[in-house]
Amino acid sequence: MKRHNISYRGRDRTVPHTAAPGNVRSTLALNGMGSFQWDPQADTLALDAGGLAVMGLRAGEYDGRARSLGRRIVSDDLPGLQALIARALASRPSYGAYFRVRHPDGTVRWTHIQGRVLRDATGQVRRVVGIVRDASDELQHFAEQTALRVDRQRQTDVVQGLTYALSQALSVEDVTTAVTSEETRKRIGATSIALGLVEQGHTRVVGAAGLPDALVRDLSVSRVTAAMPFAEAVRTATPRFLSRHELRDRYPRMWPYLKATAFTRAAILPLVAQAQPVGALAIAFQDRPGFTSGERNLLLALGSTIAQSLQRSVLYDHEHELAVGLQHAMLPSRIPDCLGARIAVRYRPAQSGREIGGDWYDVISLFPHRIGIVVGDVEGHDVHAAGIMGQLRIALRAYATEGHPPSTVISRASAFLHDLDTERFATCIYADLDPTTGWASIVRAGHLGPLIRRADGGCSRPVVPGGPPLGLLDKADASPYPAVQLQLSASDALLMCTDGLVEFHGMDLDQGLDQLETVMIGGPTALEELADHIIGAIEARHELLDDAALLLATIG
Repeated sequence: MKRHNISYRGRDRTVPHTAAPGNVRSTLALNGMGSFQWDPQADTLALDAGGLAVMGLRAGEYDGRARSLGRRIVSDDLPGLQALIARALASRPSYGAYFRVRHPDGTVRWTHIQGRVLRDATGQVRRVVGIVRDASDELQHFAEQTALRVDRQRQTDVVQGLTYALSQALSVEDVTTAVTSEETRKRIGATSIALGLVEQGHTRVVGAAGLPDALVRDLSVSRVTAAMPFAEAVRTATPRFLSRHELRDRYPRMWPYLKATAFTRAAILPLVAQAQPVGALAIAFQDRPGFTSGERNLLLALGSTIAQSLQRSVLYDHEHELAVGLQHAMLPSRIPDCLGARIAVRYRPAQSGREIGGDWYDVISLFPHRIGIVVGDVEGHDVHAAGIMGQLRIALRAYATEGHPPSTVISRASAFLHDLDTERFATCIYADLDPTTGWASIVRAGHLGPLIRRADGGCSRPVVPGGPPLGLLDKADASPYPAVQLQLSASDALLMCTDGLVEFHGMDLDQGLDQLETVMIGGPTALEELADHIIGAIEARHELLDDAALLLATIG
């Protein structure tokens, strides 16, 4: 056996060199591998049979030159491979790299090379030996795993994006807006989305995007027993992943509306929360041959997220409706006819809450031919605040109808609230108005002062000194509420309101009052239209953070 005196990185060793045994070469070849020996000085590179196969060569086709192998390597990969090998020959003991090889049949296979640089005692390169192997299956698996990770990350991003949008949603309308938004459709690659809600044995489409208007209009409500997608999803609690033809055959009633659309696949998902069906979701896709397991899992995850939000929003809407109904029940059922005066009232609950508030208004017929008008606000947003508001409104009405002047009416109302021992206080503004003369005696208890829009189009804020909120004093005869006399001219509009119309995030009270003045000045003349204009204009600019009540009065 011939021996060669060579070294590794300057360490002298005597390394025997023989060809790999036949059984080793066979094992390498069976595993898509082969060996090579390269003499850089002579530019000869020997490949065994396995190495030839990896490089797409047959015996007799290879001239033993390294540069000949370079013609097999995909041109984009060759410069990087050459640079890597040059660095290894200059200073490194080994190298490894992936590159692509084009085979005679035109296929491109990934190949991996692992080389060991053998040097003599002076550090000169004498030979490079190593292994080449077919890495296509390995990289295919890597690519699949990478694609799987990317797909999982995309699914996570989709679910997180929708979850965030739904976290801001309170009502069913909010949930519908988030689910059917263009952003949501883009995230999941859908052409259309429809959301259905279960209501008293029926399914009702509460929101849709990308579907024909006629479909939403004509087929939006169906019985749970009907042969319709939402009804079937709710009834069976089973998701359906359907092709265009399957949907046509399964739901022929819908086909006339859908045949002109371009969808190819649809997912019909039951929305179940706490083991109860709350609705259904339909999502249609275009140019999609089918649903992978990952896509199905993503849609099921979205359905679960939406179901939880939809159940929460339904509860919110019911509670909000109950609160608003109770609030309205506590307010006057009708405004009495006031000879010589016109009155308009409005109440709006806060847009970002479901608790009942303590805002109120009232109009009281006084003798002779006068009217008492009042707007107030009990501290807090709960049933207790509403209950106090109802008691206080009745008490104040009783004191007014007894014929007491405004200062006494408010003082006694304050003592009444104090005696309730509730730890709650209230603010209030009360005016005793004579429509025949236009004179009004106004008293303020910790409340916003009035605004008057004059007949000439200007707006003013009369100074009404006022006193402390109701409930803070215990003596009715203390009379800490001075009355201010104001006179209204024909077509003047007197406004009294609660702070829900003037207090908003990022805006101080004076800015809110300035805004209210501007809205009043630009409003219509007719009182009812002016009331709608004020409420509408404020709601269009801001979310109502608190309940809002207003009362407008004019004479003549």
